[in-house]
Amino acid sequence: MRICVYLGSSAGVNPLYREAAHQFGTLLAKRGIGLVYGGGMVGLMGVVADAACAAGGEVIGVIPEALRAREHDHQGITELHVVKTMHERKAMMANLSDGFVTLPGGIGTFEEMFEAWCWTQLGYHNKPVGLLDVNGFYSGLGQFIDNVVEEGFLQPRHRAMLIVEKDPEAMIDRIVNFVPPENEHWLGAQDV
Repeated sequence: MRICVYLGSSAGVNPLYREAAHQFGTLLAKRGIGLVYGGGMVGLMGVVADAACAAGGEVIGVIPEALRAREHDHQGITELHVVKTMHERKAMMANLSDGFVTLPGGIGTFEEMFEAWCWTQLGYHNKPVGLLDVNGFYSGLGQFIDNVVEEGFLQPRHRAMLIVEKDPEAMIDRIVNFVPPENEHWLGAQDV
């Protein structure tokens, strides 16, 4: 099994974010779960990759050619795929993964998480999507999403598709033990 982790190419100001990325990478490796991520050495991306590598885990990075200099592509991981576009990056990461977990990050991190969640809602895949709420980082986003439900733009069953946890081990357990809803129609990866 492999989990795709979306997280910042910056480390943020709170050391708890680095600690969470390190803990998550280590936990994945210790549980025999491969890490798929954006391929960089900087920020939280570098922290999660280094931690998984140090714990003996499989680490697969996918990076667009245009970001190699900015994100400093990681040469010490199991596999590094260099692609032409962000679209190729996201599609390859999705195809290599059995689930998705988002840690703190910025606009790119949010966009990747929302796309993976949207693909679940639309039935393009039946993979779990999780949001690891480190130190309340995503609490405001959770309130906003709940408001979107209240305003009638998101069905409660689709809101429930987003797994939210504060504890990394609980998140991994929920991703690993995820059972897709029976009433959903899944189009399949070839349709993404």
